[in-house]
Amino acid sequence: MLTCDHPVPPGRYNERVEEYLRQTDFYHASQIGVVQCQKVLVNALIERWHPDTHTFHLLIGECAVTLEDVAIILGLPTDGLPVTGMTMSSFEALEADCLHQFEVAPSVHWKYLPLLRDFGSIGQYSWGSACLAHLYRALCRASRYDCKEIDGPLTLLLDWAWIRLPYLAPLPRESRSFPLANRWRNWEHGDRRYRYLTLAHFRKALDDLQEGQFVWVAYALDRVDPDIIPPDIYMHSVCWSATVSLVSFECIEWHATDRYRRQFDFVQGVPHQEQNLDKTHGEVLTGPKNLNWATATTHSFWVM
Repeated sequence: MLTCDHPVPPGRYNERVEEYLRQTDFYHASQIGVVQCQKVLVNALIERWHPDTHTFHLLIGECAVTLEDVAIILGLPTDGLPVTGMTMSSFEALEADCLHQFEVAPSVHWKYLPLLRDFGSIGQYSWGSACLAHLYRALCRASRYDCKEIDGPLTLLLDWAWIRLPYLAPLPRESRSFPLANRWRNWEHGDRRYRYLTLAHFRKALDDLQEGQFVWVAYALDRVDPDIIPPDIYMHSVCWSATVSLVSFECIEWHATDRYRRQFDFVQGVPHQEQNLDKTHGEVLTGPKNLNWATATTHSFWVM
């Protein structure tokens, strides 16, 4: 059984910073509360993840978490500049700058700090794409036989599963809340039996999956009231079905939408050959590195 590294979101922010959260396009994500991790469901999904295709292989076909899911579930922007740039061998200066300005050390990964310096430019980046890249990377690593834990945006993974496979979901707590992640905020308080379900239960449920039990078009009008989704979320909808690379510094993954066209209400054709990410798929940032990932030999091809 894999251990799930599932961080708790920060407490409620001071109202004085709301203007800045909106300016940076992080406002919607800042509204997400605590979604308790159901680790046995995470383990069951990992068993069906294929790193070569970047999809879950289920009886009804291939499927995956998409940019559309990121936008609707987390409220993050899914179009813009790639989240990449320079990492440095020493980040103490960045940490010292944060301590001087805010009297607290940064809680985000140090590689993102240079991109967060200028509030005016933060909203230019595709943070949703970076988030999805890290989820894919976490799933790919966790699918290895020698891996013992998984991190990454597990709230996104769990809510995707509960929306697409509603027969596997706990009782929703806030059905009209946005982002949709809040549907299951504090679900453990209202559905206590759900926390005690076993890995064998979820394995069998996925083994017995029937065509009608997977929701291909999850955000249709008959499933989600459009009035609860802010108009700005749909500004980037044109790119949700794009077959593209997902970028976050050293992390390069592939958004293989040609393999699950039905999730966008399209007819499924014959998918392309699996995308070979070569050495970029194994790149790790185990320590600070002096490197511009946007122009690095192994990464520049994938940074669009």
